[in-house]
Amino acid sequence: MAGQLIVRNLEDEVVDALRKRAARHGRSAEAEHRLILREALLAPPVRLKPSLKDLMRAIPKADSNGDDPDFSRPQSTPREVDL
Repeated sequence: MAGQLIVRNLEDEVVDALRKRAARHGRSAEAEHRLILREALLAPPVRLKPSLKDLMRAIPKADSNGDDPDFSRPQSTPREVDL
C-alpha cells in the first residue's frame, strides 16, 4: 500500500453518512472510505449521455433507392407566403 490519507474539516453530516453507509454494508468507516475513493477514481467513467458517435450510428440506413419511411416528408401543397 502506498500510504495514508487524512481528510480534515469534514462536515458532521458527511462523517455521519459515511458511518451509516459503512454499517449498512458491514464494513468499517475506513474500509468504506477506501471503497468510495477506489470507485470514484479508478472505475471507468459512467456515460450519462450517448456520444455523438453512438447517436450517428443509431440513425437507420436508407433504402438503396433513397426512400426511407422514417424520414419521409408529407407532400402537401405549399402554403402561400406574403412578402
